[in-house]
Amino acid sequence: MRLKSYWVNLAPALLLSSLLAQPVANSVLTAQAPPHTVLKKGGEAEIKVIVSLRPGYHVNSNKPADDYLIPLRLSFDTTPLEAVSVQFPQPKMEKYAFSEKPLSVYSGSFEINAKVKAKVDARMGMNFANAKLRYQACDENSCLPPKTIEVRIPFDLN
Repeated sequence: MRLKSYWVNLAPALLLSSLLAQPVANSVLTAQAPPHTVLKKGGEAEIKVIVSLRPGYHVNSNKPADDYLIPLRLSFDTTPLEAVSVQFPQPKMEKYAFSEKPLSVYSGSFEINAKVKAKVDARMGMNFANAKLRYQACDENSCLPPKTIEVRIPFDLN
């Protein structure tokens, strides 16, 4: 009976500690959409998503040096906006101790530019579109698990 009581009391503490560990990985990368974009129905606009990585971390570019590396991707859900094109900045070629050749990466802060089009069936007024940013953050020694975060994009359709 005493052993069962021990696990009943310990289980919530273990669960809480695992949940508290999650934000560490989340705080490695942030993505910020513009505060407000105005479009006409069926019209196009450019949206800049500002990505910032914690110092000491990098992500593979959208065109990594090797096929097995996880590329940076920005995609749009089936929302009132559709992506016409997505432009990534010029990556840096960086050499790391764990790789024999330089890798195509982004670090620090950078912008991803997306040209979007408002769907003709989108409702007029204030709307939100959801984009997904997929990445794998790494430091000099190891990589975190791949992650996808949602980027919420406010826009006004008139």
